[in-house]
Parts: sequence; structure tokens; C-alpha cells
Amino acid sequence: MAFRSHRSRAYAAVLPACLLAGTLASALPVAARAQVFVVGEKSAMAGVSTEFHPTRIELPSAPISERGKRELVRNLEEEQGFAHRTLPLGEDLVLIANGNLRPSGDAYKEMLYKKGQSAAPGDRVVLTAVTVKDDRIVFDLNGGPYLNHRFLRHIDLNGVPIVAQDGAQVTGCRVTLLFEGGLPEVSAPEVKALLDPIVDFGVKTSAEAYADSLPPFLKTAIVQHDVLVGMDRKMVLAAMGEPVSKVRELVPRSTTRRYEEWIYGQPPQTVRFVRFEGDRVSQLRIAAMGKPIVIHSENEMHGYLDPEDTHEVAMGDAKPGNGDEGGAKPPTILKPGEAAPGSQKRVLLPVPDANDKQDKSAPADSSVPANSPKDSVPANPPTNQPAAPNP
Repeated sequence: MAFRSHRSRAYAAVLPACLLAGTLASALPVAARAQVFVVGEKSAMAGVSTEFHPTRIELPSAPISERGKRELVRNLEEEQGFAHRTLPLGEDLVLIANGNLRPSGDAYKEMLYKKGQSAAPGDRVVLTAVTVKDDRIVFDLNGGPYLNHRFLRHIDLNGVPIVAQDGAQVTGCRVTLLFEGGLPEVSAPEVKALLDPIVDFGVKTSAEAYADSLPPFLKTAIVQHDVLVGMDRKMVLAAMGEPVSKVRELVPRSTTRRYEEWIYGQPPQTVRFVRFEGDRVSQLRIAAMGKPIVIHSENEMHGYLDPEDTHEVAMGDAKPGNGDEGGAKPPTILKPGEAAPGSQKRVLLPVPDANDKQDKSAPADSSVPANSPKDSVPANPPTNQPAAPNP
């Protein structure tokens, strides 16, 4: 079994190309080579601003707990903002909390020149990964400085690469927020304020914009990451995010009704079991370590979007009118009086009424004598008889 790296093959392919390029360059006339120019670092980075103003955020002195670390990861991942400055590719960008940025000045421009640019001022950036350590928080912006399976991309087995060569390119960077003296018990808004020299998080997220459209008590619940009985799925996602797991079960003492339960948290932290019946929260159970389980089953929406008083209008709904309380009948392909296959209902055929008077506007049938009795004329003459010739 062959085991080799793509890197050696890449070097073997690049070396002859470089030798050929050098030979052609030496063979070109002086006039042709004089038209080639190289853009240097000073000219390429002339418009890049390295101005920096440290933050002055008052931070707590108590060290962060394990629960605080998990809360930071949950509240900061997938947050979006806008770049305040030109951000380079790579992982060497270090921001000291309430301090300076490393590298800075000309060294920052050199990093941009050598590694490239990941975001320009005003570009949208996303915190795709957040790692909390004892004295720092590491942020990957726009995918980070490395591709997925970056080491396996250089290895193949029997000529077959382990990772498909999809042509993906690195588009992000890594920023380390360093706390000298250890990481204190900071909150997500405080971390965003510390990152303000690099990324502006002043723009509302989708969850914040949705919360602003709700009544004050719901907005407060979403901001505090609380779940109320009666919330719909969108409200729960805005308040708690995606659950750790989901389960679907039958409602006790029922054979048709089902519920879906979203589980948030894992022991020893507080675990919340959010039960949905349909699109609404019907029950909330909170299990904290060393405490009895708290169960909420009463509606807590204060009459807002009461499920019994709302109806979502779907396409095809008809308004009842003129005494028709049930609305329009559902469409069917059956003929009038016809029963569905397998139905025990007997089919009733229309029977002509003997008291119906003959339509005088219809022409008389010349094949029937004038003095013949009226009852001898068939009510519905067969249609396959040839028409009588006109006299």
C-alpha cells in the first residue's frame, strides 16, 4: 500500500517550472524585462489604517466558572458583526483586554501584505468558533485560518486522496482575546465591548430584532434566556438557541397525540425539558442539581397569541356565508349521488317525475301519430334512433 504526501509531488512539479521561468527571464531582452514591475509593501499597504484606541471596560475580579465558560460559548457562537479595520488571514492576531493589539503599526501591515486580507472595513464577519481557556478566548472569524482536515488533505492511500480536493480556500482569521492575570467572570456583552476595536457588534442580531417586535414581557424573557409556557418554536429558538437533543413520544393515556421535547443542558448544569404539543410549549421542566424538579404547565403568555383564539389562514380556506357555517365543501371527483369505492351507501339514480309537463317549445316527433295517447310517448326517447326526415 502506497503512502505518500502531496507536498513532495507539488515540490517536484514546481521546481522544473521555476527553472524554466528563470531561463526564459534571462533570455528576454532588456527592454522587455524593463516593463515588469513589482508592487512593494509600502505601496500596497499605503491605504491601510493602523490607528488603534484601547477599550476601557470595567471587568469583574472573580475568576470565571465552568458554567460561565459554557454561557460564553453559547451566547457568542454564530454572532455577527462588521469589521472595524482590515483583518488579515492567519492566527497571529492577539488583542489584550483593555490593552493594545499585537502586531501593530508596520508589523500589522507586514502581516497583511504577507498573508492576505480576510475582511475589509465594513465587511460582515461571523464568529464561527469560540474556545474559552483559563486566560484567553479564541475566536475564529469567517471559518478561521485553517480548512477542515487540513493535515489529511496532504495524504492519499493507493493514489486516492483521503479528503476530496474541493478547491476550498481559507477565508477567515483567528483573534485571541488575552486577559492578563486570568479570565474573569465576564458576560457576552462585555466580551463584545472588548472586541469593539476589531469587530462592531452594535448591529442587532436576528434574535434581537425579532424580540423587539414582541411585547415587553416576552422580550425580557428572550433576553434572559427564559422559556414560557405558550411560546412557539421561533420564540424558544430566539431565547435558547438549538437544543442539545430532541425526543418524540406519545402523550400519556393517548394513542394518537404526540409531543416533542427539546432538551437544553447536561448534568451537572441545569437541564431544561421543553415540551411542545403542536407549535406551542405545553410544559417546561427545570432540573437543577440538588433541587426538586420545577414543572410549569400553566399558560404564561398573558393572553398573547392564545392558541384557542387564533387560526392560520391557509390557501383554499373559504369564508362561510348565507347560512353556510361549514364553508365550501371539499373538492371531489365523484359524480352526484355516487359513493366512494368500498362504501355501503347505495347509489340513488334520478327518477323522472310523472307530473312534469312536456316542454311545448320542443318540436313534436312526427313519427308518433297525433291521436296516440300521451303516455305512449317515451319521456326520454333513445338517442340512437335516426331523426325523422322533414316533410
